[in-house]
Amino acid sequence: MQPNHFPDILAFMNKKVQPLWKDILDFELDDSNAPLTFTDRLARENGWTHEFAVRAVIEYKKFIFLICLSDRPLTPSDQVDQVWHLHLLYTRSYWDEMCAGILKKKIHHGPTKGGQREGEKFTDWYLKTLAFYRETFEEEPPRDLWPDAKQRFSEINFQRVNRDRFWLVRKFFNS
Repeated sequence: MQPNHFPDILAFMNKKVQPLWKDILDFELDDSNAPLTFTDRLARENGWTHEFAVRAVIEYKKFIFLICLSDRPLTPSDQVDQVWHLHLLYTRSYWDEMCAGILKKKIHHGPTKGGQREGEKFTDWYLKTLAFYRETFEEEPPRDLWPDAKQRFSEINFQRVNRDRFWLVRKFFNS
């Protein structure tokens, strides 16, 4: 699952944080013995290709790393948040193996309480997350996984739908 450019990222990282990044990167979310792996479930539940889900998991790991380095709150993209939500359901993997075992700290998920102030707060945090990403990884976040703030917070009309009972038809429009 590890793209070829990660050794380059390790080369410029501070020697103090390199081991943490390597441990996060090496942390396996997929149980190879499971008929439905974490990544397969992530792809299925979000209507993503397997390849997109693999990339989203890598971006989730980058986000977790950023949280560990930051002294301020950060906000993920919706795609990264979907990985985080699913990982939270795998409680032993999330709390015991990753937070306690690798990170040595608890990372809680704090959803919005709603309202304009919360929207402004999370937009600010998201913009700071994107800037910190660029600074830390010395590259642009992939736009298909980290859209700009306007898109990130305008596309929020989600609802769980049982696809065995309902048909879904995609809307096509220019954005």
